[in-house]
Amino acid sequence: MPRSHPLELVRNIGIAAHIDAGKTTTTERILYYTGKTHKMGEVHEGAATMDWMEQEQERGITITSAATSCFWSGSKKDKAEHKINIIDTPGHVDFTVEVERSLRVLDGCVAVFCAVGGVQPQSETVWRQANKYGVPRIVYVNKMDRLGADFFSVVGRVKERLGANIAPIQIPIGAESLYKGYVDLINMKATLYTSDDGKEYEEVEIPADLRETAALWREKMIESIADFDDSIMERFLEGKEIKEQEIRDAIRKGTVANKFVPAISGSSFKNKGVQAMIDAVIDYLPSPLDVGSVTGIDPRSEESVQRGPDDKAPFSALAFKVMSDKYVGRLTFLRVYSGLLKKGSAVAITYRDPQTNDFRTRTERVGRILEMHANSRNDIDEVYAGEIVGVIGLGDVNTGHTVCDPNNLVALESIKFPEPVIQIAVEPKSKADQEKLGTSLHRLAQEDPTFRVFTDPESGQTIISGMGELHLEIIVDRLNREFGVQANQGKPQVAYRETVRTKVKAEGRFIRQTGGSGQYGHCWIEMEPQPSGTGFAFVNKLVGGSIPKEYVPAIEKGVREGLLSGVLAGYPVVDVKVTVVDGSYHEVDSNENAFKQAGVIAFREAMKKANPVIKEPIMHVEVTTPEQNVGDVVGDINSRRGRIEGMEQGPGGVTIVNAHVPLSEMFGYVTTLRSLTQGRAQPAVTPSHYEEVPANIANEIVAKAQGGR
Repeated sequence: MPRSHPLELVRNIGIAAHIDAGKTTTTERILYYTGKTHKMGEVHEGAATMDWMEQEQERGITITSAATSCFWSGSKKDKAEHKINIIDTPGHVDFTVEVERSLRVLDGCVAVFCAVGGVQPQSETVWRQANKYGVPRIVYVNKMDRLGADFFSVVGRVKERLGANIAPIQIPIGAESLYKGYVDLINMKATLYTSDDGKEYEEVEIPADLRETAALWREKMIESIADFDDSIMERFLEGKEIKEQEIRDAIRKGTVANKFVPAISGSSFKNKGVQAMIDAVIDYLPSPLDVGSVTGIDPRSEESVQRGPDDKAPFSALAFKVMSDKYVGRLTFLRVYSGLLKKGSAVAITYRDPQTNDFRTRTERVGRILEMHANSRNDIDEVYAGEIVGVIGLGDVNTGHTVCDPNNLVALESIKFPEPVIQIAVEPKSKADQEKLGTSLHRLAQEDPTFRVFTDPESGQTIISGMGELHLEIIVDRLNREFGVQANQGKPQVAYRETVRTKVKAEGRFIRQTGGSGQYGHCWIEMEPQPSGTGFAFVNKLVGGSIPKEYVPAIEKGVREGLLSGVLAGYPVVDVKVTVVDGSYHEVDSNENAFKQAGVIAFREAMKKANPVIKEPIMHVEVTTPEQNVGDVVGDINSRRGRIEGMEQGPGGVTIVNAHVPLSEMFGYVTTLRSLTQGRAQPAVTPSHYEEVPANIANEIVAKAQGGR
């Protein structure tokens, strides 16, 4: 089967923005105008094609990124048919992983801004993610029909707050209820919409009252282009006429090189401006050919290798999303960078092991290849460079793994995800749910790299962690609906530790005399504190054979048993050094068990005398916040017994606050931080070290532990 569209006619784009800017509504209109759907699905009616999960339809938000393909020849039908692969991404900060992994594999992005809300917190995050991956973008100012809509104010805020070289390539005609269409600043013609569904419109001369404004903004647009295009600058300074096609070519060149961001207006809900936005996608956003080669590493030689957008090159693709589908099982989304893949063919999976930093490779076979349309799909026989598809049959593949030709191995740059910042304990409601809970959570963790599951070794609780309270709420909801697992949720326990402050000497004597052979174990130990994080050390300093050396491991075993439970509140003991210095034995009654018990007794006696203290886990908290919110962020950290370690200026008017905060004070932190900063601050929370608990809090912990015994 030959390729349906040459590479230069393919566009891989994402629709990304803050929550409620209108991404899904915009995607629905694109599908309608390109003929992919024949009825416009509305988010508020729970009928959007791309929001196919029950939770998405109920809440009116996008939770998981959905992929689809459509075809477009330009609104005037004056161009070759282009194939557009679209990914509609979530806007809620809890699902930022979906945006991150989509931007990693896309060639271009339509950043949607609300004409009233402007640059909102999550749009800043999306913009930073697009900068990180160098993704060219177009700004689409949506909701021009809303009260308070102001196109030029939004463009100004994008320029100022996001530091973009942005310029309108069209300006709106009217606003709010009077929004009728737009003036194209390139050909200086006006487009007025004449039908409710936006399919009928007419091109007319610019209305007299807008001519001066249009001329002014056209000049600003050419000035912005002249910043990066010398030939346009020369013609502009000399006052010569610049042809329409020259402007289009310059805009494309600047957009692809990430030096220019074209801005357009529209109202997706009122069906105005969307066709012009799709035109801009095919006119200005890059094809896979424009993006060029990607760099990877040969896992065998660890040398750098290139993979270009060429069907004849060795096959390489990046797995950017994994889904559990109840009909087809494990579905892996691939972005193909080079070569072609046929169904049934063998492929190699390559990735770098995070624990050892070594490359791992294994071979699998692709069962089926699917062209995706939200949650429906078409089977295809083969896929070429530059495409986005779903494949079935790949077993243990995770997000960020490379899928490639087994004879030409390559490992492409993986995707780095933020660490989870909030955790809760879950437990099954019934015995029947116990088995299913583990397998269901494992499948969800494979789908979502920001969702983690582990069992607390001390409390035995199953702890799930994620990006926010909504994230975990959706996970628990999915457990119930998709996997039929009923689960209760609660707060996890903080894993405290115990240690000692002073060096002491203690005796352990275990003597039992019953009928027959007795038990005799006797030892003297020294216990002393070690530097934080050092762990446990056991030293044998016995001299003169006071205890036979075969009994020393038994004493160590007893001491290690004692480590599991301290004397204050029963928490594990850390950072101590225990030295065996003396003891005695009985030729008949001494045995390993007796010396093990003597070790336990000596350890507990030493703990009581050595001024024991409780230590708590301290988290390293790094908050990236706009400057105006620094005072609120610092005040909140101080109220949580936190210590500010330093502050530094970041790019784009943000301050990075570094602090250490006890884990016990961190529950609910992310939610509080978002409300303090209107969601604009981004926290990064990682475990740091253990520190001694203040006396008043230690007394509470001990009282609670003893009361619960």
